[in-house]
Amino acid sequence: QVKLVESGGGSVQAGDSLRLSCAQSGRTYSTVTKGWFRQAPGKEREFVAAITLRIGSTKYTDSVKGRFTISRDNTDGTVYLQMNSLKPEDTAVYYCAVSSTWLAEERDLYTNWGQGTQVTISS
Repeated sequence: QVKLVESGGGSVQAGDSLRLSCAQSGRTYSTVTKGWFRQAPGKEREFVAAITLRIGSTKYTDSVKGRFTISRDNTDGTVYLQMNSLKPEDTAVYYCAVSSTWLAEERDLYTNWGQGTQVTISS
């Protein structure tokens, strides 16, 4: 059973940077992709970025392209989300999860959700 734990969130000013980490314990051989999602108050959980574990292909939602970078460390299964040029609209709880689908964006294709880490951006 895979367990994911997010960390690295915090409260920063607009224009600042944060790096989120998603640490993994346990292993599943069906995992193809790891993804980051976020959920702002009163809104649906939305896709942010995904990375394939084998060759590191990536996908981003349009609103974070050029500002966020997803990466992975296959030695321990940790996935990172480097977030630069942060904006107030990036404020949300950020979650990581795994999928057996290549570069999935749909929330329902992900499992083993972490508990989330809060990111708050002030203007």
